[in-house]
Amino acid sequence: MKPLLISALLLTSLAYAADPDGFAMYTAAEIKSRAAAAKLDANKAGADRVASWGNHSLLLVRREGDGAAETHTTQVDVVTVISGEGTLIVGGTMVDGKTTAPNEIRGKSITGGSKHAMAVGDVFHIPAGVPHQMLVPKSLLIQVVKVDVK
Repeated sequence: MKPLLISALLLTSLAYAADPDGFAMYTAAEIKSRAAAAKLDANKAGADRVASWGNHSLLLVRREGDGAAETHTTQVDVVTVISGEGTLIVGGTMVDGKTTAPNEIRGKSITGGSKHAMAVGDVFHIPAGVPHQMLVPKSLLIQVVKVDVK
């Protein structure tokens, strides 16, 4: 090989050697391990905030039963089902909603919402301010990208 070609190949390989700032990767095995380690709370849900980047973050949630109704007034949820199944109720009116943290409202249930089956690989976009609730007959593992909309 000519020296110029060898130099170009070396420079090209060096240019791709490091990941850019802000890049992150989590293997499927890491995700499942982190989710399994998340302690279940009184609502039969275990959460692990994997990482936060500026106006968005990655959250893993393992549910072993129905969740409370919830509304996030300043965050969008982009939910991907990793394992299990359930039913997502969106819209409608929250029953007995109470503020539980800044910009977070929780309630017993939702009346008048639309129901959507949740299965592995499904993706749901829930806008800020929209009540939603997950009904889980057995187990459900989801990853949620939370985006601040302020």
